[in-house]
Amino acid sequence: MSCVSEQDWCGTPARSLSDDYWEDTRRPLSCLAFLLPWMVVYEGGVLLMSQQDADHLRNGADFWLRALLTRTGFSQTWLLPVLVAGILLVWHIVRRHPWRIRLETQVGMLAESLVLAAMLVAAGQLHHLLFVSLQSVETDPRLLATAPAAGGLLASGPAVPHAVSCIGAGVYEEVLFRLLLVPAALTAFRLLEFPERPAAAMAAITTAFVFALAHHVGPAADAFSLYTFSFRAAAGLFFAGIFFLRGFGIAVGCHAAYDILIGVLMLPNG
Repeated sequence: MSCVSEQDWCGTPARSLSDDYWEDTRRPLSCLAFLLPWMVVYEGGVLLMSQQDADHLRNGADFWLRALLTRTGFSQTWLLPVLVAGILLVWHIVRRHPWRIRLETQVGMLAESLVLAAMLVAAGQLHHLLFVSLQSVETDPRLLATAPAAGGLLASGPAVPHAVSCIGAGVYEEVLFRLLLVPAALTAFRLLEFPERPAAAMAAITTAFVFALAHHVGPAADAFSLYTFSFRAAAGLFFAGIFFLRGFGIAVGCHAAYDILIGVLMLPNG
């Protein structure tokens, strides 16, 4: 129940609605509720457009996660989203959070995601201007469309398939690099006897560099460039900070919203 007075019904100090919202956004169940529409749109979009080119719509992190499952003997298309949901549910049960989903929390998470995505767009433009001032990149306006998730210069094309692909990047790159790798890195640094906050900082930094490097690995990888690598590393650090401070759900929402803003709405046509 929401607290509106100085004390709640049992006599303990009541928390403000803002404090309750701050905690609620980071709870696994709230994150799962926020994540589900993104996954449904992506998985449904890939299924509906599979006759065109389903593989073209799936991003690298999605491929890697599904390839790992296939190597372990599980090739069902539906298994990956079910596993992601299962991880969040197990996390929720282990932490013994209350079983509640607030509509106001979901709306707030969407608003936060859009604001944070706009901040990252602005940071990308400043990054571009910095490199232009150093005469390190061409002054092509399409360079502003370098998305840390999609990789390279986003190609123009039909808006709907491209939006679906951007959503998939937001979902599964956050699953791989934040939901899975950040806690693993944090655990590793804690085992090396790093204090809690330095361990979190090191986990964010190392996974941000892995995130940037991943876009330059594999047969379809982008050619290495300091411009794109540095921005993706900064974006990876930004997403890791959101993951630690605002939770996994908002990290997904910010990433997907950013990719759509840059890759669909702001990308020059032609």
